[in-house]
Amino acid sequence: MARIIFMTHPGVVIDPAIPVPQWPLSDLGRARMAAFAENLAGAGLTAVWTSDERKALDGGEILSARLGIPHRVDADLGENDRSSTGYLEANEFWSVVQVFFDHPDESVRGWETARHAQARIVAAVNRVADAQAGDIAIVSHGGVARLLTAHLQGVTIGAEGRPSNRHGGCFISFELHRPGSVTCWRDMEDWSG
Repeated sequence: MARIIFMTHPGVVIDPAIPVPQWPLSDLGRARMAAFAENLAGAGLTAVWTSDERKALDGGEILSARLGIPHRVDADLGENDRSSTGYLEANEFWSVVQVFFDHPDESVRGWETARHAQARIVAAVNRVADAQAGDIAIVSHGGVARLLTAHLQGVTIGAEGRPSNRHGGCFISFELHRPGSVTCWRDMEDWSG
């Protein structure tokens, strides 16, 4: 059974004047991803998949270049659609995120519902895993990472284990069709193979 290493992109350049999906990785985010790529060098990965958002693409390009593996894109690996609000200041953003997880079947301020985003990310992970032989890395986003984790852990949305680092750069690994194989979230710096 193939292993999936699913990671949230590390830190980004926050610019309210630019649409959120176009934010690039920050210098620190790029450095963290490069260090993680070094640590993954012996992991035997066959491909890296990302969403089509700039920050995930940046991370995928770093992994692909260092590991010498193909970089593929699936837009459905993207974050929950928040285009109705665009950029929100941090306090407001985290408040809306809490409502998003507390009410998974409701659209919060026009956002994609958590339930819909969960179905989309689970289907995308299944699709890319079925399309790829061998172990793969997926660079995605924090919100959908939590929704995927709830599915993998078999718990309700909001009760899942979650990345501890609000600045991203966390990972889990699992075997897709092996219940109970999902690891706890860890920072990229804590990779042990």
